Amino acid sequence: MSGSPKYSTVSVASAYARREAQRRAQREAERRSRQEQRARERAELAARRARERAARRERAQADVERRQREAADRRAAEQEAHASRVREEQAAADSRRLDEVNDLLVRVRTAAPAAELAAIEERLVQLRGEVGGGEPLGGAVEELRGRLVLLSSRGSAAQPDAGYDTVLARLEQQLAAVGPDGARHDPEGRRESTELLDQLRAAAGSGAETRFAALLGTVEHALTRHAGTAQRHADQERLRVAEERRRSEEHAAARAVAEQAAAEAAEAAEAEEAEEAEEAEETAVHERRAAALVEAADRLGVVRSSVAAVAAEARELADPDLAARVERALHTVTGALGAQAAEDALEAVGALERLLPEAEARLDELQLAFTRRSDLAEALQDAMCGEGFTFTEGSEQGAAFVLRFERPSGARYETTVATESDGTPVLVYHVEGEPDVTLHPAAEGAVCDRTEDLLERVHEAMGERDGFLPGELTWQGKPPGGQAGPLPGAGRGRRG
Repeated sequence: MSGSPKYSTVSVASAYARREAQRRAQREAERRSRQEQRARERAELAARRARERAARRERAQADVERRQREAADRRAAEQEAHASRVREEQAAADSRRLDEVNDLLVRVRTAAPAAELAAIEERLVQLRGEVGGGEPLGGAVEELRGRLVLLSSRGSAAQPDAGYDTVLARLEQQLAAVGPDGARHDPEGRRESTELLDQLRAAAGSGAETRFAALLGTVEHALTRHAGTAQRHADQERLRVAEERRRSEEHAAARAVAEQAAAEAAEAAEAEEAEEAEEAEETAVHERRAAALVEAADRLGVVRSSVAAVAAEARELADPDLAARVERALHTVTGALGAQAAEDALEAVGALERLLPEAEARLDELQLAFTRRSDLAEALQDAMCGEGFTFTEGSEQGAAFVLRFERPSGARYETTVATESDGTPVLVYHVEGEPDVTLHPAAEGAVCDRTEDLLERVHEAMGERDGFLPGELTWQGKPPGGQAGPLPGAGRGRRG
């Protein structure tokens, strides 16, 4: 019997159970407090990240508005540059037209009245001063050109002695040259010219040379005035049509240029908007990834020290599987952060956050079990020493305490204080060298100091003093009824 391992499951008394329940409640409160503190830290970090995101959005919006203003300024500058080029081209064209008018003025200077030439020169100087002012001068220049053309087209004065018929024919031809439009544009001049020409015709003949010569100048002046008036109206009509055509062409050209510029601006704006949208999308993706990485790193920072403490404590409490599980979860987070895998990092840190309370709860139970084993080992040591055992050594092996004792007889007892899978403490005895003999005589006969009785006394002492209640001692081959036979060698005295 002494060579077989002996087992006894241990229950705890109500007083010890109450103390253990208090310790469990205290550890649960501490665990909740740690969880609440971590939740507060996460909330503070989240609020800080939200403030930083808001600040980044404000900066981004300000940057967008700045770029829009810069683009609008560029477009305005381009439009102004285009308008300036148009004005320069218009001014150059007006200057060329005025130079042409000046050349024409030089050619007609000797054949035109001085007063009219002076007026034309004055108007020419005035128009030169208006070049580049923004308003096109084409109409005014063409009007001035028409006046000079009219002056240059006037024929030389007729000679009275050229012959009445010749003079009259020439004057009639001059009147006819004015054309029907002359009567429409200058009816009064046409009537006056016709009447004077009739009077001149009546004065033609011998003896009327003086009257003919006197009327000839009047008729020529009237015809010239009528032709000039008609020509002026015709020139004005022509200039009006030409001006309208020019304006229409200029407007069409300007509209085409404006439409092209608008199309180019719209295309550029569309391309710029598309580029900005693409850049904004890329920036948003980058910012979301960066924000997710920052969030994962912040959340890891909240739990990292606790995770390290849990892993270390799990190894101390002989649960290497729990330590490895926690460390793998931590490595998954750090690996995802190192790889810049934002979504994986968030998922991994979330898993770590969920694992941590579970691991801490497991550690609390392991710590309570450790404390229970420690208390049980201490109670066993006291009880064994109280029965005459000598404590030789003790060690912690995994999730168990191993205590070694020796009896005065030299028998050695090795006791393992362990915990079953359901948390129930258990005592396992290995006995070597127990003679199983009577250790001292008694008046009524031999006293059988059996190993079972000895351990039962130890168990009774533990229950009386320390709140532990070891159960029935069992071993392989224990006889039915729970009683082993007498120890061999009864009658030998107890050694002491």
